Amino acid sequence: MVKPRNPSTGLLRRLFDLPPTQYDAAENWVSFGNRTPRTVRRASSVVLIRDSPKGVETYLGYRPGGSPLGSVAFPGGSLENVDDHDIPWYGPSLSEWSKRLGILDQRLVKAHIVCAIRELFEETGVLLAGTDELSVVENCDSEDWMAVREAVAGQDKTLADVLAKRGLGLRTDLLRPLSHWISPNFALRRFDTRYFAAALPVRQEPSLLRGKGVWAGWKVANEVIAQRHSTTLGDEADASDTRGLPLSKITTPAVEVILEKIAFTRGTVAYLSVRRELKSYHPELVQVDGKFYLDVTTTTAAEGGGLGRGR
Repeated sequence: MVKPRNPSTGLLRRLFDLPPTQYDAAENWVSFGNRTPRTVRRASSVVLIRDSPKGVETYLGYRPGGSPLGSVAFPGGSLENVDDHDIPWYGPSLSEWSKRLGILDQRLVKAHIVCAIRELFEETGVLLAGTDELSVVENCDSEDWMAVREAVAGQDKTLADVLAKRGLGLRTDLLRPLSHWISPNFALRRFDTRYFAAALPVRQEPSLLRGKGVWAGWKVANEVIAQRHSTTLGDEADASDTRGLPLSKITTPAVEVILEKIAFTRGTVAYLSVRRELKSYHPELVQVDGKFYLDVTTTTAAEGGGLGRGR
């Protein structure tokens, strides 16, 4: 659903369907009046992309338990205490990253970036690291690497330990900041999430974390958007909270908006090369004709272009 665009700003007010898993929280929020929102946890998420004959693909996976990132979403998760520890680093300085993200606290800046790379590695096995500023590790799909992923995910090892043992440093220059999203106030679990984008490194291929992954795969962004009102993606994920549901009811506005922009890009290089003004979004719960929606004001779907429709 779309509200009129503000012609002076190019902004578009949009209403996104509320996932069924959030109905009870929404009803309680409205029934009991103004309440104090639950504390947000800081998080990072990585939009992994690659080119294909059908258009730019991105890697989506199923997240159980009503994740604030969405039931179907990009790799990501909340910051951990170890994410601001010393770690080998290649790429822009923390001062430069601080400017890019609009965050003055450089420890927090480091934590967001390390979290993004760590979560991507844990969930997919893709590691944005190399022995210098020009190299990227290859072939991270062996049994040994899977054991390392399990150890990092289980907090038996830190990412810093893994990198130091192998003489690697984080390739932070491979990340591009996309946007900043804060979960709606009524939600029972809330994230303050920084979204980044990265191209799939050469000779790396994502895979599910053994014992934890349920479903994930490369999806052509323009096909997902074209089929957004169908249940195709939800049925493919085949979980109780995705089956038979359209896109807006299995993910968050953040994921849907990012997918729209990927769908309109000319390719991976073009998408990563766009100079973006980092915007912050905070969806609000609204009721229209007795039905709950998430109210978000966004730019048009394409970077500098427009989709002309909402959900």
